[in-house]
Amino acid sequence: MRARLTKDYRFEAAQTLPKVPPTHKCGRMHGHSFLIEISIEGEVNPDTGWIYDHAEISRAMNPLVEQLDHAYLNEIPGLENPTIELMAAWFWQKLAPQVPGLAEIVIHETPTARCSYRGE
Repeated sequence: MRARLTKDYRFEAAQTLPKVPPTHKCGRMHGHSFLIEISIEGEVNPDTGWIYDHAEISRAMNPLVEQLDHAYLNEIPGLENPTIELMAAWFWQKLAPQVPGLAEIVIHETPTARCSYRGE
């Protein structure tokens, strides 16, 4: 049996988007309440009844959330231009070596705007 599980994480952070036109509102400092969905796919282990222990996802994800929560994202190495597209790739690069079966990362920056990323 194959399945997908998703675990959510939240953090608050400030950012500017330095590569937008000078008059674009996102060029000014602003903040978001980010919601990150981490999805894992794989075969369900018949002994445990699960694909992967949620606690293992949190072990990989919690240090990243702690680093970003209430931070100015532009100061984080690799996030100098913190669009949600580039943030999704940043998370993927950090998580993929630690989280077998990583299938998708979805980053919501507002209730109506999000980015889905499935690796390179």
